[in-house]
Formats: sequence, structure tokens, C-alpha cells
Amino acid sequence: MTIWKSEWSKFTLLAIIFLICFWLPTGNIRFDHAVLEAMHLLRWYAREHVLLCLVPAFFIAGAIAVFISQTAVMKYLGPKANKVIAYGVASVSGSILAVCSCTVLPLFAGIYRMGAGLGPAVTFLYAGPAINVLAIILTARILGLELGIARAVGAIVFSIVIGLIMHMIYRNENADTSMELSSMDEEQSIRPLWQNVLYFGGMIGILVFANWGKPDQASGIWHVIWSSKWIITTCFSISLAIILIAWFGMRVWKMLVVAGAVFLAWMLTKIWIEPNIASANSHALPWSAIIPFTMGIVGLSLFLGVRPSNPQAGEWLHQTWGYAKLIVPLLFIGVLVAGFLLGRPGEEGVIPSHWISSLVGGNSVQANLFASCIGAFMYFATLTEVPILEGLIGNGMGKGPALALLLAGPALSLPNMLVIRSIMGTQKTLIFVALVILMATISGIIYGACF
Repeated sequence: MTIWKSEWSKFTLLAIIFLICFWLPTGNIRFDHAVLEAMHLLRWYAREHVLLCLVPAFFIAGAIAVFISQTAVMKYLGPKANKVIAYGVASVSGSILAVCSCTVLPLFAGIYRMGAGLGPAVTFLYAGPAINVLAIILTARILGLELGIARAVGAIVFSIVIGLIMHMIYRNENADTSMELSSMDEEQSIRPLWQNVLYFGGMIGILVFANWGKPDQASGIWHVIWSSKWIITTCFSISLAIILIAWFGMRVWKMLVVAGAVFLAWMLTKIWIEPNIASANSHALPWSAIIPFTMGIVGLSLFLGVRPSNPQAGEWLHQTWGYAKLIVPLLFIGVLVAGFLLGRPGEEGVIPSHWISSLVGGNSVQANLFASCIGAFMYFATLTEVPILEGLIGNGMGKGPALALLLAGPALSLPNMLVIRSIMGTQKTLIFVALVILMATISGIIYGACF
């Protein structure tokens, strides 16, 4: 009987798949366009975010697992840590990174698995993509000063309040974790704190400046930083190489081989590849930066994985690969589904964009709730939410729903939710998402009533 139950379940699954394929609405213009949009969004995500955003974040998360002691994480971010310090550190560290809702995931997974309390970890998870200084400045400049201020205040308050609420809901679980970890012997760090600070600072610098977005004005400090981003990234890369040689036992010749390969890749790309691509495609990617960057990642990975001079170096690569295996497949599935349903910015998926525009006018509860939900499920790359909102406001979107989308959108996305569920479980993920949507909705209603 048990065997037949198993076979019936397989038959049912096959029947469902067959019926989906049988009634697949191919040839329907909207369906075909939505499938194409899913592919476009996946390609755009792979080009713009995987190499420059996710890969450095995976290495940072792997380094957290290997080189940061669990005692240190518990001291500053654990369930029994001083609340002011824990939530202050979580929110500030998230804001410094200024990453998107997907890039923050490996870092969140790293600190959460190392023993950080649920509250501070969730604060970090929300603060990373939401408290983006450049995005807030861009919001104030394009959408209005009051909306920019409301976004900044709302994001900071949200990150802390949501973290505190999650801590209160699961306080018994946090207490059990604290007792379990308190019985562990205190770990002794191999390197002093200042060395770890410089080591992680080098990797964070690479992550931040390699992804520095182009400002809307061709002047000022933000434009100067953007125009020099690859020079700054190179400086951080050189400093990281020196640190790996001096403190982690990496052979000098290995670093010279990687540096030579990166330089050769840059020369070949600049002289041969990029001119040919640029002549055929005016929107070509900056291959002279991406190809050498990829060469550096590949070279470092090979030397970390093949006969590493330091056992911890091999473990670093192992942990990095572990996070990549966990996160990348779920992200790609989520990006495909999000692209199919909602399309890319400026394009349509299977859901017509005029439906969305018509549902976010005014300042009703329904309009704010809908804006929060759409923001939570749609994928926004860093800074792209501002031009999208500019278009929606021009089509009649109310100020309240605009703020609701700004507070829910950058911090969440469908790909983001799938990965969070794999890290902290279905129940915690649903509560976290519900809190973000609820608070964004309430904030939008209050803001819309005041302005």
C-alpha cells in the first residue's frame, strides 16, 4: 500500500506537469513577452550582479565563518548582547555596505549562522539594502526632499523596530541558543582585531566601490568617486593581496601570477575585446573591468583551493562555495519568476503595468497595501527604484503608496524571500515579510495623510 501511495504521488505530479504543458498558452503575445522578460531579467541579473556583487559577498560570508570567532559575534550581536550596541552595529554596518536585497543575503547568512541574535541579524538584513545613503540622496533630489527624509527616517526606524519585534517573538528560542553557546569554551583569535578589521575592510571596499552607481549629475563628490571607482577598487585589491601574503601565508609568487593574469586580461580586453563589442553594441558592459575582475576571482579561488599554504585559506574557499551553492540556485529561480510576473523596469510581465498604476493612486489602505506588496515581490537593483517611482508618480501614484513602495521594495524581493526561507525557516520568513509590508503600509498611510 505504501508503494502504491508513492507511485500515485509520482503519477499525480507527472499529470500536473503534463496538463501545464498541454495548456501552455504559447502564441499568446502577453505570455510570450512575459517569458522573454524573464529571460532578459535573468541575463541582466547575471551580468550586473553576480560577478561584481554576489561573488565578493560570498567571499566575505565565507571569511566570517572562518576568521571571525563565534565569541566575538555573540559579544556584539548575540541574543544577550547590549541592545544599543547590537542594533546600532547591525544597522550601521548594513548602511555602510549599501547593497541590494540579494547581495546582502550571504552576509546575513554568515553572521546569523555564527550565532548573531535573530533581532540584530534581521536588522542587518533590512538595513543593508534599505539604508543606502546614495539612494536616499537621489530620492530627495528627484522625488522631493520630504520623501527623501521620510525614506531615511522610515528605513532606520524599520530596521531596528522589525529586529526588536522578531527578537520578542522568538525570545525563548534566543534564550535557548544563548545557554547553548554560553557553555562553549571561549575561542582565541589567531590574529589581533586590527588585522581582521583591515582584512575585512579590503574585501568590503572591493564590494562597495566595484558596484558604485553612476550619479545623475556629472559633477560633485559622488561623480568623482564613480569616475575613479575602478582605481579605488584596484587599490583595495592590492591591499587585500598584501594582507593575504603577510598574515595568511599566501605565497608571493601566487599573488604575482594572479596580478599578472589580471593585468594581461585588462590589456587584451582594452585593446581587442571591448572596441569590437562596443562598435556592435552601444550598451556594452564595461568588459575591461568585468573580465579582469573575474580573472582575479578565478585566480584567487584556484590558489585557495589547490594546495593552500594555510589550512584556513582552504576552509575559506570551502565556506564560500557552500554559501554559493545554497543561494545562487534560489536567486535565479526567484529572478525568473519575478521577471515573468512583473517584467524588468520599464517593461511588462504577465501582469499588465496599467493594473499596477491604477491600484496605487490616492492614499487608501488598499493603495498603500498594494504598493507595499508589489514592492516586496518585485526585484529592485540598487538605485533603480527611484526612476521607476518617478514614472509611477507621473501616472498618478499617490505619495503615501510611493513611500510604502520605497520602504518595502529595496529590502525585499521574491528571490530574496526564497533564500531567507532556506536560512531561517518558513515561519520566521513569513513573519519578517509580513512585518515589512505592514509597517510600510502604515507609514505610507500616515505620510500620505500628512503630505
